[in-house]
Amino acid sequence: MNAIPLSVLDLAPISAGSDAATALHNTIDLAQHAEQWGYRRFWIAEHHFVAVASSAPAVLIGQIAAATNTIRVGSAAVQLSHTTAAAVVESFGMLDAFYPGRIDLGIGRSGQRRRKPKSRTPRPPEPPKPVPQWREIDGVVVPPPFDLRTVLNKELVGATQAILQQPEAVAPDFAEQLDDIMAMLNGSYRTGGFDVHAVPGERSALTPWIFGSSKGRSARTAGALGLPFVASYHLTPGTALEAVDAYRDSFVPSATLSQPYVVISADVVVADDTATARHLASSYGHWVYSIRAGDGAIPYPDPATCPPLTDEQLEVVNDRVATQFVGEPDEVAERLTALRRVSGADELVVTSVTYRHEDRLRSHELLAKRWGLCA
Repeated sequence: MNAIPLSVLDLAPISAGSDAATALHNTIDLAQHAEQWGYRRFWIAEHHFVAVASSAPAVLIGQIAAATNTIRVGSAAVQLSHTTAAAVVESFGMLDAFYPGRIDLGIGRSGQRRRKPKSRTPRPPEPPKPVPQWREIDGVVVPPPFDLRTVLNKELVGATQAILQQPEAVAPDFAEQLDDIMAMLNGSYRTGGFDVHAVPGERSALTPWIFGSSKGRSARTAGALGLPFVASYHLTPGTALEAVDAYRDSFVPSATLSQPYVVISADVVVADDTATARHLASSYGHWVYSIRAGDGAIPYPDPATCPPLTDEQLEVVNDRVATQFVGEPDEVAERLTALRRVSGADELVVTSVTYRHEDRLRSHELLAKRWGLCA
């Protein structure tokens, strides 16, 4: 039996030949089973204009909470660049009013459009940095950081980001938005010299969880505000451990936490035997490649019809394929235990995508039993 809690991160994936309605119903079914199997939380990712159905986390969270009884349900994470502090507090405040004590407010800064910096005197070019190498730390693979700018279709990304915001709108600084959210939650928010109260939301039981993938603003801001931090090893395995270190280094005790609280994510596929698990996971690289190539995530491919990745494709996705935890229960549990040991995480959250819903259910069930969450 393992000592730390295990949670689920889901994105309502749409499989090839299926549709969004089926994906959403499958996610609710998975959440109901996750509750029965003893997972602590069920979090929903936010994605747009790709073949996953989790585009409106607050709406889906309400449906999941209504279909379950005890499991905590939350966002992983709301992208602040696409909304306002007031909208976040009021929508999640409403969820907390319906399901008190069960809602987690996860916040991230993905896609945030920055204000243009003031002109500065040009700096001399920096010397070239050493090329990062693959590493292994006590059984945990740490690949070189992947530079998405080298692959992404910048025109498509820019066009979709623009759709998600009002024309010419520029989101406030991430830390400023967090400050506004915290003030609205505790009832101290003021604007234009007036007290303004977010209803519902003010004085609710909500605590922001900050999601980050590097040692940048998200990790440092979470630490400075004394909030819990979620490091995305499943998404950016090359920088997630650095993010955890940056969070702990900047942590200041708060009314929320007296000491750091770290959750780290992992992408898993568990089956009754290793060969089956590897077959189920064999189309994962194709799916990741569709995201990184800039065309948006395609419907999740059927491994029975996927050709092997080409050398060119594998080069683009190797960091994600090599850090996916695939195998029978003991094998995956051992790797998760290593990730927990190296990161010092207080909690693990797993995400799992397979072509067939029944395989995804089986993956979570086998892991829950091996982790000691259920019999």
